[in-house]
Amino acid sequence: MAETVGKHLVAAGGLIDSDPEAALEHAKYAKAKASRVPIVREALGLVAYQSGNWSEALSELRAVRRMTRTDDHIAIIADAERALGRPERALDLAKEVDTAKLAKATQIELAIVAAGARRDLGQIDAAVVSLQGDDLKPEKRDPWSARLFYAYADNLVAAGRKEEAVRWFLNAAEADAEDETDAAERAADLANEDKDTENKDTENKDAEEKDTEATDE
Repeated sequence: MAETVGKHLVAAGGLIDSDPEAALEHAKYAKAKASRVPIVREALGLVAYQSGNWSEALSELRAVRRMTRTDDHIAIIADAERALGRPERALDLAKEVDTAKLAKATQIELAIVAAGARRDLGQIDAAVVSLQGDDLKPEKRDPWSARLFYAYADNLVAAGRKEEAVRWFLNAAEADAEDETDAAERAADLANEDKDTENKDTENKDAEEKDTEATDE
């Protein structure tokens, strides 16, 4: 039985990127055979999350949290709450957990999720401020730096601070050695938007000046 369950878990892991629905079926089969094994519930929760099945991901990862009494997946749990339209619950989770006991990567992910939840609630300035700190330095090259820089830039866009956002998207692109984000494209798009706005303003100003000159004549 253990060997069969193991094979289905391996299959789920191998298919998650190419065929998430098939991966989900393999993980569900494994759960049906070994529902009391934390690693099986964890696998199903993570596959469900990657597949966008937020409710199932939340149910499984909550179960893992109870079974293991750890908060290893608290950021994913909070993000699933946010995806289900419950940003307040996501913030509650971020506040109640002892972040000092979390791995650094999980701390950063939870901060990113909490910032997103604040933005969902219209607390945009608070979302920006919440991501500021020692880890938000352009020269940082930690495994989480690119995602943190990207999230910060994204919240700057929401706050209407486009010039700063361009700079931080570029910082994210430089830190993103694995090309996991579209930070460079976001920076270019924002820069082009500003140029288009400037060009339109110039055209409007020129048109107004011509209208004034014609009136004076």
